[in-house]
Amino acid sequence: MRFKLFFTHLSPSTMPTLILFNKPYGVLSQFRSDDNNNFATLSDYFTDKSLRVAGRLDATSEGLLLLTADGQVNKALTHPPKANAGKQQGKTYWIQVEGDASDAQLQQLQTGVPLKDGITLPAEVVRLSEAQIAEHIWQASDKIAKRKVTTWLAITIFEGKNRQVRRMAAHVGLPCLRLIRMASSGFSLGNLEVGASTQIHLSPADLKRLGVQPLSAATTKPQSRKKPRLLTPKSPQSKHPTSRHRQP
Repeated sequence: MRFKLFFTHLSPSTMPTLILFNKPYGVLSQFRSDDNNNFATLSDYFTDKSLRVAGRLDATSEGLLLLTADGQVNKALTHPPKANAGKQQGKTYWIQVEGDASDAQLQQLQTGVPLKDGITLPAEVVRLSEAQIAEHIWQASDKIAKRKVTTWLAITIFEGKNRQVRRMAAHVGLPCLRLIRMASSGFSLGNLEVGASTQIHLSPADLKRLGVQPLSAATTKPQSRKKPRLLTPKSPQSKHPTSRHRQP
């Protein structure tokens, strides 16, 4: 017996949600506390313990943190499918490094840096102006080291090695003083205040870009076939049990 699927469109309110959080300096990317330090945790900002972090930030790093309670979305953000792991899944950081960064150092960051866990993929790196910093960046924590000569860089990477940006900068002789994630996987910090968050409903276009199969409400109804007439009226009628068909 054949089965026909009848789909209904999901309203925005039924689509998976994503929380964009501007993580302050000194906050762990986890809900449980750590006895080894006095850092704050996500429990100081969120009560929903079903949320999971999709791409952590060090306690001493700042900026965009993505949280979701949807397992498929979390997996797509942290381990994107190969077809979606390109530039659309890039992560952009604004970093303040010690010293006056040279063109040669920027070129090293752009082409790839050899780290202990492998050579990094080519990255996009540009210098930032004082005007850009003044417009978008908030005052630094008093705990962040101060230097007289620094350079601000915007660096976009397309992979996720541990503490990658800090290690890349250190390798080329540019110790990182401050690191702020401005964008990740097509979602940006925008004008979100430090310590503030906003929840968005992911659109079908968002899910497609992330490589997530959108779920839809589906019902399964059997498509009947004409049964041949029985030659002997006493022959038992065959019964076909109905079954349910689920979207993968």
